[in-house]
Amino acid sequence: MPVNIILIMENQLLSLLGGLFSSGKSADGGAIQTRNAPVNSGDYDYQIYVPAKVESGQKLPVIVFLHGIRERGNGGLVPTGGAFGKIILHYFAQIPALILLPQCRPGKYWSDAAMDEMVMRALEQTIEEFGADAKRVYLIGVSMGGYGVWHFALQYEEKFAALVSICGGSSITGSDRFSTLAEKVGKIPTWLFHGADDPIVPAEESRQIASALEANDGNVKYSEYAGVGHNVWLNVLSEKELLPWLLKQSLE
Repeated sequence: MPVNIILIMENQLLSLLGGLFSSGKSADGGAIQTRNAPVNSGDYDYQIYVPAKVESGQKLPVIVFLHGIRERGNGGLVPTGGAFGKIILHYFAQIPALILLPQCRPGKYWSDAAMDEMVMRALEQTIEEFGADAKRVYLIGVSMGGYGVWHFALQYEEKFAALVSICGGSSITGSDRFSTLAEKVGKIPTWLFHGADDPIVPAEESRQIASALEANDGNVKYSEYAGVGHNVWLNVLSEKELLPWLLKQSLE
């Protein structure tokens, strides 16, 4: 597949952000805010969508979104101005949650030590600052971010109430990598999505993870789309049950 087509498709993940669920303001006054997460290797900025209408004592859930490889950078994942920024804010305003948007640095992966520490520090700060519901932290990842979902689930399985991996794959190696992943993830509610004809990340990755989770009596849903490639997130947009399913999950 031509590189320019892949770039166009990966850039469409911002549409997924809007469908799933600057410092501009949305119609209800919610806003994308920037925070800083200090780690040993340096300071890292991240973005967070903060709803405007938060009832007294309300503990909002947190959705952590891990982007794909083409969105790596250090200038912020979500546009903060212009028409597209307004569209993103419009959709964010419909989600009763804090939306955490870390950005992976160029040349890095979510499994790199500094990126791992940055994401977890940002999550810790978000829960503390906004009094968020630590029992309802949800992790969503696309492509490289889908691999990141499994990395963080393996390292911090006690933190997440639900996992959503979109065209992702196993973050570990070895002949028993899928069974090892399933044993570690356990019964965390999980929904995987993949295009059957994905030329970038083979659908066999998600198939094997889903099968291993099922064999381990995991709480897993798997949606695969025939004739669809790496841009499966466009199909995820039509899954109207995803958000209701996600937001009802909670740690015991």
